[in-house]
Amino acid sequence: MQLTTPISELSQVGVATAKKLARLNITTAGDLLWHLPRRYDDFSERVRIEDLELDQKVNLVGEIQMIGNKRTHRSRMHITEALIADDTDVLRVIWFNQPFITKALKIGDQVSLAGKITEDFAGLVMISPSYERLNAGQTIHTQGLVPVYDLTAELSAKQVRSLVKQVLPLAHIISSALPNSIQNKYQLITLAEALKQIHFPTSQIELESARNRIAFEELFILQLRSQLARLQAKSHDALIVAFAEQETKELVATLPFTLTEDQRRSAWEIIQGLGQTKPMLRLLEGDVGTGKTVVALLAMLNVARAGYQSALMAPTELLATQHYETLTRLASTTNLRIALLTRTQWRLNIASEKLSKAKLIKIIASGGADIILGTHALIQEQVTFNNLDFVVIDEQHRFGVEQRRALMAKSSSATMPHLLSMTATPIPRSLALALYDDLDISIIKTKPKGRPAIITKIVEEPDRNKAYDYISTQIKAGRQAFIICPLIDPSDILGARSVTEEYERLSQSVFRDFSVGLLHGKLKPRDKDSLMSKFAAGEINILVATSVIEVGIDVPNAVIMMIENADRFGLAQLHQYRGRVGRGEHQSYCFLMTDSSDDKAHQRLNALLEHDNGFDLAKADLQFRGPGEVYGSVQSGFPELKIASLFDFELMKKAKEAAQTILTESSDLSLYPDLKNKLGETTDAHLE
Repeated sequence: MQLTTPISELSQVGVATAKKLARLNITTAGDLLWHLPRRYDDFSERVRIEDLELDQKVNLVGEIQMIGNKRTHRSRMHITEALIADDTDVLRVIWFNQPFITKALKIGDQVSLAGKITEDFAGLVMISPSYERLNAGQTIHTQGLVPVYDLTAELSAKQVRSLVKQVLPLAHIISSALPNSIQNKYQLITLAEALKQIHFPTSQIELESARNRIAFEELFILQLRSQLARLQAKSHDALIVAFAEQETKELVATLPFTLTEDQRRSAWEIIQGLGQTKPMLRLLEGDVGTGKTVVALLAMLNVARAGYQSALMAPTELLATQHYETLTRLASTTNLRIALLTRTQWRLNIASEKLSKAKLIKIIASGGADIILGTHALIQEQVTFNNLDFVVIDEQHRFGVEQRRALMAKSSSATMPHLLSMTATPIPRSLALALYDDLDISIIKTKPKGRPAIITKIVEEPDRNKAYDYISTQIKAGRQAFIICPLIDPSDILGARSVTEEYERLSQSVFRDFSVGLLHGKLKPRDKDSLMSKFAAGEINILVATSVIEVGIDVPNAVIMMIENADRFGLAQLHQYRGRVGRGEHQSYCFLMTDSSDDKAHQRLNALLEHDNGFDLAKADLQFRGPGEVYGSVQSGFPELKIASLFDFELMKKAKEAAQTILTESSDLSLYPDLKNKLGETTDAHLE
């Protein structure tokens, strides 16, 4: 078996299982090895039956005294019931619709069980626990720190753990990009050891050691790319943009609102950067609704007055269109020529007649547009610029390195354009400086005056209908609502609400008198844009969606954000969702729906009630992250990392120091061919 061995060739993997694994992007043995646990169930301590307590999640070991199947008359459900005894007492165990268990377990077998203790009319009982026969080999499902993986429907945790165990010997042939000198200096274990321990740790200490090793390499690569990007970008020259003081003041004076001090400071920092002979590389970070777009406009005005073009690339057609309409409105007193170019739309604010797409592309190429707004369409081969000197990337984490580089390469001169990346993800300054080493940082914290604060409430299951009634009241008053679900399709395993089921239930029952739309990531881009355009136009009252609405949707008439299973999302992600409402004059609300009884989950959700500032929430989020936790995908909006926590300042600091050491020894990485190969060609452009 090799890392490239197709997953279908593994033992116990048929065609059906291979298809399920493919939904998790697992198609080879190597993919499976890198499918890392998202958390662990701690069954390190074995509990005697006489010491069991209600609601405990425990491991116990005993002998099967009785086991058998029966079938209920009404629902025709299979029930497997067993009696398990140890030296202290006997416990009833029940499994539903798993009649095959009586073939796997027999009277007299010594078994290890892991699950939750509940209660029924006959006393304490364990419902549907994981089980292993103790004479069947090593226990990986019921004892110690048991890994819990991301799953898909009809794929069990037990299946994934067993398959990972099969491919674990391959860990020793995975190559590491981390030089031995760095590994030894920071006293890190080998990558092979780390992979084995991250999947099946024998202790918290071992888990932490494995996590640190994998996380260190991820952060090291991130830092190395960042520092290489700055070195190479600063080796280029840039066109100087002189400060158009009078025109800038005139535009600010005509704005329908007063700029905040943060906006003024950020705009000035960017304008100063544009006046340098080396390319400006700056991150403009602003919480949702803080007004980053007008700051970018002030910079683009200066670029236009210097005789150059600006391009702003947004991740979706809807967001690009919103930017076009906003900038056209704000710049109405200027003579700025503003163009919009997407796959389905092409507009020019000064055009007296309808333009063809080909005609607009010619106008852009001839210099007839000062500001060009668009999506990926801007980096198509047929699109050329006359004198591009300023590139703005909106929601920078939504674009790949190649896409950012392609737009930067559109400059027609030998110089490199100035670059402004914008993000709504709140990152504390100390983290931003460590993470984005190649970027200067501007931060907007203060929101514009006049917008009422969003009222956030935690809504538990008994009050669900009250929330629905309030939504109905708001819809009848002419407002709109979002309802967010964590899953696209139903999953019994994950036990969370799916967007497809909720859409059917809400549209046919609860909100049958209103127009309800369904939006999720499996829809074609054209269908997504069409739905969002209808919602923005008020043709849809309620939008039931997944995380695809997290970034960039601006619908001032939407005043309610209901988030199902809110305890399953990270605080930053919940804050992003909340920021989709409260963008107009009407009072807005965010309902955090939860049926969780976990105290820590409620503490996290309460942080959203206490803070409406993303930076404060980022600090609060840090407090909830324990030293043994594996964070992974909860860091919405940050670079994608499998295991590292971007809130681990000490590890980030060490990784940054290690990257600087390597570049001091070999600025072109010629002394480290494996490392250079790992980075590939992605080091000749700005990288986050």
